[in-house]
Amino acid sequence: MLVTRAQLAELIPHDGAMCLLDGVLRWDAAGITCVSRSHRDARNPLRADGRLPALCGIEYAAQAMAVHGALAGGRGVRPRAGYLASLRDVICRADRLDEGEGDLIVEAEQLAGDERRITYRFTVRVDDAEVLSGRATVVLDAGGALT
Repeated sequence: MLVTRAQLAELIPHDGAMCLLDGVLRWDAAGITCVSRSHRDARNPLRADGRLPALCGIEYAAQAMAVHGALAGGRGVRPRAGYLASLRDVICRADRLDEGEGDLIVEAEQLAGDERRITYRFTVRVDDAEVLSGRATVVLDAGGALT
């Protein structure tokens, strides 16, 4: 694994149970592939009534995008804060993320970007079956832009 769970906590603003990813399998300037097992954890903070809705895969994808941005930013560079601003073409092919036995594979491919925003295509798979896909736009350092 290229990046472990312990290293992820240094790259994104989530830790403990809210750090949903377990590691990075692959990344380059164009995109990232992450793995997670937390979808099967009964203590997953996104669970509602003992279930993990498939749309929660959007948060997994957003964390993968954040990790990609941090890794692409370079070593020693403080990761920039980002906010999910837009979702498009979201297709949900299942009701739940927690029904599969296999690992969750989260892929994010950067489609476009500049200093203020980045657009990604994302897919979330379990047991080699695509559960969720779509496009997301992340606005960077929006807090400073809004004040």
